Amino acid sequence: MEQRDYVRRLLDAYRATPGTCGAVRRPDRVLAAQLHQRGVPLEAVENAFVLAAARRLIRPAGVAPLGTIRSLAYFSPVIEEVLQLQVGQEYFQHLRHKLQRAASAR
Repeated sequence: MEQRDYVRRLLDAYRATPGTCGAVRRPDRVLAAQLHQRGVPLEAVENAFVLAAARRLIRPAGVAPLGTIRSLAYFSPVIEEVLQLQVGQEYFQHLRHKLQRAASAR
């Protein structure tokens, strides 16, 4: 995939991730390009978005809400974690369904 397409798709997924501010800044574009240059699969980045969003949204009742994510860099540690995980795509599908249920319950 060309870098331009990779960056566009990654940033579109970032903007659509629950908990993000929806805005993309220059450092976000730079980080997205660096991820492409490193050869990080787009699927791994998207899975990291899902994992982080699930962790943020599916929390115990009565806990204070977390602040808005304002930078793609927030996801960097989770992207690295996902690259090391030994789980199948089914796990991330399960998380996507949990996020959808949590979003529709709000």
